[in-house]
Amino acid sequence: MNAVEIKNLSKNFGAKQAVCGLNMTVPRGAIYGFIGENGSGKSTTEKMLCGLIPTSGGSIQIYGKDYKNPDVRAQMGVLIEAPGCFPGLSVWDNMMLQAANLNLQNPEQSVVRTLKLVRMEGAAGNKYKNCSLGMKQWVGIAMALLGDPALLVLDEPLNGLDADGMRIMREVFTDIVKDGKRSIIVSSHLLGELQKVATHYGIIRHGKMICEMTAAQLDASCRTYIALKAEDMNRTKLLLAGKYTRIEEDEAGFLRVYDSVSPEDVVTYLYGYGISVTEIGTDKISLEEYYMDLMKGGN
Repeated sequence: MNAVEIKNLSKNFGAKQAVCGLNMTVPRGAIYGFIGENGSGKSTTEKMLCGLIPTSGGSIQIYGKDYKNPDVRAQMGVLIEAPGCFPGLSVWDNMMLQAANLNLQNPEQSVVRTLKLVRMEGAAGNKYKNCSLGMKQWVGIAMALLGDPALLVLDEPLNGLDADGMRIMREVFTDIVKDGKRSIIVSSHLLGELQKVATHYGIIRHGKMICEMTAAQLDASCRTYIALKAEDMNRTKLLLAGKYTRIEEDEAGFLRVYDSVSPEDVVTYLYGYGISVTEIGTDKISLEEYYMDLMKGGN
């Protein structure tokens, strides 16, 4: 049984159709990276999934039941946009209020366990208004985790986190799903960070799902390329462009050759024209590059 199955989902705001016949499948135990440009329909889809706004058509099932089922709603933890916290109250008090809203049996124990999970036990006494942006993100995630939900829906949770915070976030996500019973849907513009943790991806554009894939399928789809530097880069680029079908220069100043050819062949070819290669290696395009290529394709 999948964690989420969405079929032909649509949402209209007056004459504007924000989501158009969207299909989406989130397997149980997945960390599902939900990707799309601003205005693509990501947040609208997440809000419908969480019951925050009504659908205009289609169906949503969570663990095999209709998403409006009260038992299903009780299994969800949500952070969309910003956590609903009282600025003048401490992190602890805000967490305890959320525990009361959820009618948890042992609220103090649940709050202690959740703050420890997100490495915020030392900040429990801080007033929410005095927390940094990154700390506020952690509070929101901690509140979503209260009650040990089976499905976690997080909209841009990486915003405001430093490098160490992102590392901890990856560890938390991996820990949550390791038993295979829980699932996470996470949207983020930080695709490089998302690629380090996601097990599945869904890419949305203009309210439609362009493609869904596993991390392994993404890895297989990402083209291998040769990256090189040479003594005369301008002449090297002209020579490579005359022989191979796709040559690009990246931000680090390397020339990339995307054709199916070995580094030895490229070095030999350039040496025949008197050009010495100073650096060369192979790599694969990243999730961000794959996404940008997909967007350029006009799908």
